[in-house]
Amino acid sequence: MSNKRSIFQEVDGSKPDNKPQTGLISKPTGARTGIRLWLMLLFSLLVVMIAVGGLTRLTDSGLSITEWNVIKGAIPPMNEAAWLVEFEKYKTIPEFQYQNANMDMAGFKTIYWWEWGHRQLGRVLGLVWAVGFVAFWAMGKLPTGWTSRLLTLGALGGLQGAIGWWMVSSGLTGRMVDVASYRLATHLGLAFFILGLITWFILLLGRDEASLLQSRRGREGKLFSMTTGLMHLTGIQILLGALVAGIDAGRGHTDWPLMLGRFFPADAFTESPFWVNFFENAGLVQFNHRMVGYLLLIFAVVVWRKSRASGNVHLKGAYTVMMAMMLVQMGLGIFTVLNAAPWQWGIMHQLGAVALWVLVIRARFNAGYPARQAIKGAK
Repeated sequence: MSNKRSIFQEVDGSKPDNKPQTGLISKPTGARTGIRLWLMLLFSLLVVMIAVGGLTRLTDSGLSITEWNVIKGAIPPMNEAAWLVEFEKYKTIPEFQYQNANMDMAGFKTIYWWEWGHRQLGRVLGLVWAVGFVAFWAMGKLPTGWTSRLLTLGALGGLQGAIGWWMVSSGLTGRMVDVASYRLATHLGLAFFILGLITWFILLLGRDEASLLQSRRGREGKLFSMTTGLMHLTGIQILLGALVAGIDAGRGHTDWPLMLGRFFPADAFTESPFWVNFFENAGLVQFNHRMVGYLLLIFAVVVWRKSRASGNVHLKGAYTVMMAMMLVQMGLGIFTVLNAAPWQWGIMHQLGAVALWVLVIRARFNAGYPARQAIKGAK
């Protein structure tokens, strides 16, 4: 007669495996890790390019190269004769004729190198993307469903180059001594969109598919939806900031919280036709940037308070960091205006926008895919 077995005994009679279980979330391995590192490199290069682009704008260097040549343009002038040719081309545009007529060769070389460096970074970015994508594709290391995502990044990068030239061309003829502000906003906005996509892809690749599927079941739906709205409003504020930079609107109305002693600027609608004021009137453009900034801060506080109800400490931490950066960015903006937007503070404010954008996206990811957390006291 066989002995009775405990209901907790293994059916096959073998000893239970006492090895610790690793759980469903595991470290990314193989191609996911490699692709993630490659995207991190692209992310870093893009942040540098955004910073150099901002400095190019702040130093009025963006119109120093008057042609768009993807291959030949990678080689800068190599002798004085070549420099003279480039300088003569610059002398034909309105910026030189109306603003920089007294510029000498040394001054021209300074602004030329800023714009050349910005374009060169664009070429490096494109090359790093192409080499990485082709290598992973040739080795068959692209995870299922990722080919189209990574191709989209390359296509958007190519589009960004074309929009960059569309922006520059607006300042080469006519009455403009700078690029059109709305084209600058389009150029910067697309850069932030690409940066956002790369950030999202890096976050996704940080976990395996099984982990993502499991964590998605615990999605904080309401918080995710609210953070999506916060992300969109942050994007609008970044575009408005680009309009401010495009017409140097931060160098006027340098008091706060009022604008030359008034809540609403007295010169808000002096341009004609009426709609042009929203792009080219310094007072109105800065007013809109300020008002949306206040709205963004209030909405961020509401979203942050909503995150406090979550039991996930990782999620709450992500929202706290995001909220802290929101306050820092607002402080940077106020300080920049009070000091008439010197280039040092202007670029700090722009990099603050990069950090805030990434942290909002990170918070949104944590709401959509809450990280697994250990039970308190568990081994």
